[in-house]
This record gives sequence, C-alpha cells and structure tokens, in this order.
Amino acid sequence: IMSTRSGMSNGGISNNKVKYSRVADSDEGYIDLQFKRSPPKVPYKAIALATFLFLVGSLLIIIGSLLLAGSIEVTHRDRTIPVLIIGILIFLPGFYHLRIAYYASKGYRGYSYDDIPDFDD
Repeated sequence: IMSTRSGMSNGGISNNKVKYSRVADSDEGYIDLQFKRSPPKVPYKAIALATFLFLVGSLLIIIGSLLLAGSIEVTHRDRTIPVLIIGILIFLPGFYHLRIAYYASKGYRGYSYDDIPDFDD
C-alpha cells in the first residue's frame, strides 16, 4: 500500500476538507435522550375488556351466591355451583388487570400499562 503526501487518502477524498471536533472526556457515548421514557400507551381496549369481565364476574358471583343460599328459588340445585365457579373464573382476570391499570394510572412504582396485554399488536 502506497501512501500519498498530497492530502489524498483512500479513494481520492481530500482530508483537508473534513472537520473534526474533540469529544468531551466525560462523555461515555450515551445521550440523555436514550434514557428518556416515552409517555405510556394506555391500552383502552384491554381495560374495557377487563372492566367487562369484572362486572360480569361480579354479577355471576352474586347470582351464584344467592342461588346457593336459597334466596332465589331454584328447581335444580346442581346448577348453582357452576354459576359461582364461572363467576369467579371471569372475575379474577378482570380484577387483576383493573388493579394494574388503576395503580399504573396513579403512578405507583412497579406498575405499568406494559403489564396489561394489548390487543393492538
């Protein structure tokens, strides 16, 4: 490889037109913008679904409890327990996601809207 003394380097680009600036000694290669969090994206559809599950589950738990206690007359007693079980199974995910959404909206540490599955993906 031969070097040229006329200020020309690889490919014939002149070095004397390039301007360089020194990097500060304290610079570690990071900029503050890298670590700035973007505002959280609120998953409205998922929160609406969680609210629906919470309300339907609560209603089924109340109806199942009234059926089991005998406050509502029923001809087939074997159908009261499944209403209660389905109500609990529907209530739990709705309550869980609504709790996360509430704490995330209040800004509690450890809670984020990212913990709620979003349907827009």
